[in-house]
Amino acid sequence: MADARNTYILREEELGTVRIADDLIPLIAAYAATEVDGVASLGGNITTETVRKVSGRSLAQGVKTEVKDGEVRFDLALNVDYDRNIMDITREVQERVKSSVENMTGMKVEEIKIRVAAVDLQNRE
Repeated sequence: MADARNTYILREEELGTVRIADDLIPLIAAYAATEVDGVASLGGNITTETVRKVSGRSLAQGVKTEVKDGEVRFDLALNVDYDRNIMDITREVQERVKSSVENMTGMKVEEIKIRVAAVDLQNRE
């Protein structure tokens, strides 16, 4: 039953240990970030549609994660839509990522740094 991936212990109980794969944490963050209106894609051009269709490490492009003592820190690179308020978008991304990761894993999100890597001009009128 051993998995070759690294894992983090979420909980140890009488019936057994609950673990989460280390590559799942950035995937949760990536999905939460791409759900925010105004986020065109992650820094690696990963869009919401791609996140829904594919699973694997490539989805977390644009998301760097550090876990230490049960606390998580993120570095996200975002591409935002043209003519949108970057401050509002990034604030909502931080809130959604924090909420999603904490609710799904029980881990505490300590920091979310965001770098706006590009502005998507495709939908520009």
